[in-house]
Amino acid sequence: MSVYLYRWGKFAFRRKWLVLPIWLVLLIGLGVLSSAISQPMEDDFTMPNLPSERATEILDKHFPGASDAFDFDAVTGTYVIAAPEGQKLTDPNNEAAINALVDKLNGLDIVDHEKQIESPITTAGKLETSDGATCLTADRTAEQFRADCSGAPLNVLNTEKPDTVATLGAKFTIAKFQDITPEDREKAYDIADDARNAGLTVELSGSIAQENAAPGGSAELMGMGVALIVMIIAFGALVAPFIPLITAVVGLGAATMLIMAGTSIISIPTFTTFLASMIGIALSIDYALFIVSRYKHELTVADTPEEAAGAALGTAGSAVVFAGLTVIIALSGLSIVGVKFLTFMGIGGAIAAAFAVLVALTLMPALLGAFGKALFKPKLPFIAKHDPEDDSVVSNGQRVAKWIGKAPAVALTFGIVVLGLLALPAVNLNLGLPGDESAPTDTTVRQAYELRTDGFGEGSNGVLQIAVDLADVAPDRRDAALDAVRQQLVSYSDMDYVIGPNKSEDGAGATFDGVPKSGPNNQDTKDLVKEVRGAESALTDEYGLEYGVTGTTAIFADVDDVLLGSIVPYIAIVAGAAFLLLILVFRSILVPLIGALGFLLSMAATFGATVLIFQEGKFGLIADPHPIVSFLPIMLIGLVFGLAMDYQVFLVTRMREEYVHGKPAKEAMISGYHHGARVVTSAAIIMISVFSAFMLESDPTAKTMGFALAVGVLLDAFIVRMLIIPALLALLGDAAWWMPKWLDRIVPNIDVEGEKLNLRRHGDVAKEPEPVKIS
Repeated sequence: MSVYLYRWGKFAFRRKWLVLPIWLVLLIGLGVLSSAISQPMEDDFTMPNLPSERATEILDKHFPGASDAFDFDAVTGTYVIAAPEGQKLTDPNNEAAINALVDKLNGLDIVDHEKQIESPITTAGKLETSDGATCLTADRTAEQFRADCSGAPLNVLNTEKPDTVATLGAKFTIAKFQDITPEDREKAYDIADDARNAGLTVELSGSIAQENAAPGGSAELMGMGVALIVMIIAFGALVAPFIPLITAVVGLGAATMLIMAGTSIISIPTFTTFLASMIGIALSIDYALFIVSRYKHELTVADTPEEAAGAALGTAGSAVVFAGLTVIIALSGLSIVGVKFLTFMGIGGAIAAAFAVLVALTLMPALLGAFGKALFKPKLPFIAKHDPEDDSVVSNGQRVAKWIGKAPAVALTFGIVVLGLLALPAVNLNLGLPGDESAPTDTTVRQAYELRTDGFGEGSNGVLQIAVDLADVAPDRRDAALDAVRQQLVSYSDMDYVIGPNKSEDGAGATFDGVPKSGPNNQDTKDLVKEVRGAESALTDEYGLEYGVTGTTAIFADVDDVLLGSIVPYIAIVAGAAFLLLILVFRSILVPLIGALGFLLSMAATFGATVLIFQEGKFGLIADPHPIVSFLPIMLIGLVFGLAMDYQVFLVTRMREEYVHGKPAKEAMISGYHHGARVVTSAAIIMISVFSAFMLESDPTAKTMGFALAVGVLLDAFIVRMLIIPALLALLGDAAWWMPKWLDRIVPNIDVEGEKLNLRRHGDVAKEPEPVKIS
């Protein structure tokens, strides 16, 4: 491989004015294609074969159209209305303001008028108790009142502040969530302005109030700005840092346009481009940084700049190929989870990674030729004084490596203890999909959540819908069966109250609404879902009924279970594939193995740090702690695993190169560390900067993911790859590079170290390097 890349590097450097226009035509072509055929992105968070689908089947059977309420594409909205402090909504002036709002909604052009909207006060007044009174006039201390009036859209059950909060639902004529325009949101929100001017608090929840824009934009620019500063320091010059930035823009632009063109064929989630941006920018800069750094060194030993470009691509380029392959494997592996949006996010990231490799190998040498002698000018004093590739200079990297070599056991113990302590909070990991409670506190969606919680209890934000199928129950036993179901539901300590049964027209179906005491993402609520489902078998045996549990909370709990259950097989498949790939790179069993085990340590520590900051709210860095997004762990594993193997390849291939060229194992570790420390440090800082910039997004998912990725890279690069792995290599000595003879014979020699390339450059193409003997 090194020889082929060497030849291409020289060709692209020499024929730069052919290669550069080809890339320009490719970008223009992708841009025209994307503009012509791309369609709006669509978020689809549905998953097949969830337990909640059973309830959907029963609803479709006995309540046609009822399951539409759980369609993520449906455009709905719920107005949450609160009375001024010390007043009730039933006061004449407040009731008049609500009636006026209802009249306006019934006349709004984007509202579905198939069924007229009714005032929540009117609805509550129509509901009768068992003794014939209404829910507004009945004795609220009566034992049966709670059961009779629990379904009222007015908080009549609230003992401290009754009749102070109400909900008002509306269905909109907009076909899909993706079709909602800013004007639609403005109309839906502003229609309540008169009610607000009358003294009421009116907030809006539901899909009509949610933004559908993918995060990104300013974060990428900030990440690139930090990357520029880091590369100026790394190269000691002002011009060279712009090469990686150019490749990053080209690679990300090409990947994004290809993804957008794909929307004409299939629906692609909005977060696909978000992930592609994070990966594309970071990898493109990292790979370019790696190759340009090697090119800078080769200029000092090669006869011509063209020869230096070929040598840089033949050596560093080989490492880039395999580093990129590990990322592509890790991201493509997300498809095994079986979740559509994760599959597309993984594929989008893999496309971005592939373009990062492609531009590094094809566009990069042409840019080196185009900039020519001006590339490393003007030099910056002090910064450019020492070349880390110069063996005569004692660099900071070499000092650290020598310390690790002298006390590898101490370095190893220190790294493991630090990661172990950080990992401890991970045992409290609580997963959940982002809901209204995770929205920024200044949004109407979040304020509606808080109003509803204040008036109806937190569980009212995540009602469980229990759909009962009575088709196999004798008609004369159906009422008894439903009574048994209700008694079972109200018996749970975590259930606040139960609404229903609501019987179907055919009499063979019914629904209950179970309102938990805790919120949608609370573990107690998820446990309640399991308890309710667990009671079905006994009721089936006694009455012959069947039921299912659905609703946003139940669906989210099902998604959590599926994603958690996918982590182990995902790690096994991806790590196994990467392990085999790294055996090819390092021609060793132990080096890939300790690399993978080190990753598990850094992942555990990353989870711990994320739980500590975002879930538990420690150190006051996050004002609004919330559960960790349920798909974050598996995505984090995929992303950071690929990046971790990047650093493993970047740093350890140079150590192996020194070892293959005859240095003792410990000296090879020190020399390779000396040569690779600056570029790996720079690459890691750039990655951390790009990911950290996403913490500035308002979207809680983007914020959490940016933090977790930044911490993951920080811990893996600086503690695992630059401390634990070198310490283990020093302790293992020659044994680190051992491989069974039978395996050595069947594993192809891909020559990442460039040994064949060195022989070719010195004119001795017939001679093959002697294999390294390990005693």
